[in-house]
Amino acid sequence: MDIALNARPGSTVRPDGDARPVPGWHGGLIGLLAGAAGLAAGELLAGLHHDYVSPVISVGNKAIDLVPVPVKDFAIETFGRNDKTALLAGIYTAISLFAIAVGVVACRHRWAGRIGLVAFGVVGAAAAVRGRTGSFGDAVPSIVAMIVAIVVLEGLLNADHRFARRAVGATGSTTDPIGAPAADPGPAPAMARRRFLAVAGTSAGLVALTAVVGRRLQSATSAVADRARRLIRPAVPLAAAPAAVRATALNSVTPFFTPNRSFYRIDTALVVPRIDASKWSLDVKGMVGRPITYTYEDLLNRNLVERDITLTCVSNEVGGQLMGTARWVGVPLLELLDEAGAKSTATQVVGRSVDGWTSGFPTAAVRDGRDAMVALAMNGEPLPFSHGYPARLIVPGLYGYVSATKWLSSIELTTLDGFDAYWVPRGYAKEAPIKLASRIDVPRGLATVAPGPTPIAGVAWAQRRGISKVEIQIDGKDWVETELADELSIDTWRQWHFTWDATPGRHEIAVRAIDRNGVLQTERRVAPLPNGATGWHSIIVLVSAS
Repeated sequence: MDIALNARPGSTVRPDGDARPVPGWHGGLIGLLAGAAGLAAGELLAGLHHDYVSPVISVGNKAIDLVPVPVKDFAIETFGRNDKTALLAGIYTAISLFAIAVGVVACRHRWAGRIGLVAFGVVGAAAAVRGRTGSFGDAVPSIVAMIVAIVVLEGLLNADHRFARRAVGATGSTTDPIGAPAADPGPAPAMARRRFLAVAGTSAGLVALTAVVGRRLQSATSAVADRARRLIRPAVPLAAAPAAVRATALNSVTPFFTPNRSFYRIDTALVVPRIDASKWSLDVKGMVGRPITYTYEDLLNRNLVERDITLTCVSNEVGGQLMGTARWVGVPLLELLDEAGAKSTATQVVGRSVDGWTSGFPTAAVRDGRDAMVALAMNGEPLPFSHGYPARLIVPGLYGYVSATKWLSSIELTTLDGFDAYWVPRGYAKEAPIKLASRIDVPRGLATVAPGPTPIAGVAWAQRRGISKVEIQIDGKDWVETELADELSIDTWRQWHFTWDATPGRHEIAVRAIDRNGVLQTERRVAPLPNGATGWHSIIVLVSAS
C-alpha cells in the first residue's frame, strides 16, 4: 500500500518509512523546541564564559555590519532608539520560523533536519569568527548550540515515534482496511498525544530554565560592573544653563543640558557592553615612541578637565533630534598622545571599542586647541553604560562616527591613508566636521496654536565656529532676526527665541543660522550620507480662529 494513502491530511510521515502519520504541528513544535534549546545553551555558555557572545548576538552584530547604509538610515528613522530591539525581534522570528520548518522536514527526512541545524550552527559560528573581534574561540557557543539542537531534535522525534508505536499496539491500526483515515482514533492515540505534549512541555521548561540561568549569569557580571561604576562619584555639578533673552518655556522643551536618560544613542552595539572598570585598560599605541597602557585608576587620578560640548550624529536629518549637550569630564587626549611620544608623521587617531568598532579622525583635531578628551563622566556622574562606560572619546566639532568611540579600549596613531575606520568603507566620508544647522523646537510641526503672541524657539549649532545670528521666515516673507540666549561656548548649541503675532490660518515657518565667520546656513537639502545633512528646517503651523 502506498505510504501517502496512510497519511492524514495536514500531516507528514514518520521517519524510517513508518506509515503512521505525524501531525504537522508535532514536527513544528519539535523543531521550535530544538532551536530554542540550542539558543538557550548558547546563552548559558555566554553567561559562564564572559568573553563569549551568544549565537543570536553574533548573528545580529554581523547583520548590523553587513546591512546597507540606506537600510540602517531607514531603521534609525523608523524605530529610533528601538532599532536594535526591532533587529533582535526580527532575528528571533526568523530563527523560530526556520526551526519550525526544520522540525516539519525532519519528521519526513531526519537527515534533512540534521543538515538544517548544522547550517544553523555554521551561520552562527561564521558570524562570530568573522566579527570585528572574531576568533575561532568565539564560534564555540554556536557550535554547542548546534549540537544541543540536534540532540534535542533527535530525542523528541524518537519520543514521538515511541508513543505512536504504543498507540498503534493498543488499537491495532490507525487506518481502515482500504487506507482511509479511521473515523475514531480511540483513546490510545489521545494518550500518545498527551505523552508527547508532556515531554514537549518538560523540554520547554528545561529550555526556559537554561536560558534564564544564562541571562542571570550575564546579569551578575553586569551587576558587578554597575556596583563598581557607582563607587565613582566625580564632583561635577552643572552650571545654570544660559538664560533665554526673554522668559520662555524653551528650557523645558529643549533644556540646554540634555539629561543622560534622554541623550541620543546611535551605535552598532546590539547589546550594551557592561565592563568592570577594575579589569579594563586603555592602550595608546601605533606610531608612538613608547606605547603606554592606562588603568581606570590611572586616568581617575590625573588632573581631569570638564567641558560643555554638543555632540551631533551624522545620521541627524534636517530638524532631527540626534544631538545633545552635556558636561564631560575626562583627560585631555593631547596629554596621552604626548606621553606616548606620538610621531609627527602620524596623521590619524583611531579609537577602537571593546567590541571592535572603530572611528578615525585627523591628529590635527587634537592639536588645534579644541578640547578633545578621553571622557570618564557625563553630566555629573560616571559615564552611563549606554554612553561608553568606563571611557569614551569626545572631539568637539566632528560627527560621532569619526570621533566618538564608546567603550574605548585602545587609541592608535596611524596615517589617514593607512586605515579606514568602520563607516568609511560603507560610504561615509573620511573627514566629517559638523555642519552649520538650526532647528525649530516650538511650536511643533502641524501644531494648532491660538492667535496672538506665540513663542517660536529652537537651537542652532556650528561647533568650533559658534553662532552669531538666527533668522526666521514666516510664509515666505522677509527674514527677521531672533533673540539669542547667551553663548556658553563655540562648542555648544545656542538657544534662540522669537515672539510671533499669530493670525488665523495655515502658516509656514523656516529657520536659518549664520556662524561667527559670517557664513550663512545653506538652503540646499542633502541627505546625511556621506558627511551630514544640510537644508533649512521648516514647519507648518495651524492657527485657530479664536
